[in-house]
Amino acid sequence: MFGFRRSNDIGQPDSPAGISEACGLFRSAQTRGELGAEIAGIVLRFSPRDLRQMKGNFSEKIQGYDPGYRKRLEETIAAHLYGTFEKLRLMQQQGDFARMDEPLPAEAGAYWAMVAEHCRTGTAGEIRLRWLKFLLAGFCMFVLAAPGHPVGMPFPGGDRVEVIDGVYYCPVRTRANDVDEALCPFCPALQTPEVGYLRPPVNASGHRKQEYIDHIHKGHHFNG
Repeated sequence: MFGFRRSNDIGQPDSPAGISEACGLFRSAQTRGELGAEIAGIVLRFSPRDLRQMKGNFSEKIQGYDPGYRKRLEETIAAHLYGTFEKLRLMQQQGDFARMDEPLPAEAGAYWAMVAEHCRTGTAGEIRLRWLKFLLAGFCMFVLAAPGHPVGMPFPGGDRVEVIDGVYYCPVRTRANDVDEALCPFCPALQTPEVGYLRPPVNASGHRKQEYIDHIHKGHHFNG
């Protein structure tokens, strides 16, 4: 159905050479639908077992976190991984990509160049799961035009990734340069504003709640 769906032909799509080849194909895609179909050709060769391993690895990395926060974070990430995989599968099955002719953002090419570079080294198992992580994130950001980190993802202090009136906001968006392999430079989310919320912050840290109160008084001239 799609002449550009060549990713199905890559023999070892989770090897460094296969990843480099796939990223080259992704960089040649012109529309969201083309890229979605190409990504599907790779992602659907993974299995739920790979997702379980990703979830387990993530849980090990955050063992030192506060138990309550760790539980919320694990639940959010697990739902995101399985939900994204299932959405991609359904979109492929229903032929949705054929109808998505919106052009890709300019930064998409740079993202896949970054991915190829960061999947060159490591054990075969490490490369395989790192590649899947980047594939799912790229699908979210460039095909769905959604954040790489899911809406509702909690951060220390109570802030979360949010969507308000169709606009995505992330509290750590401007910290992109602090993290190696960060998704932030390519993410469509905006930095959560320090002030000017359109609604009271939910489960926010104390300083953010106070900023909201101060904004209401200053911006709407409530003088008591």
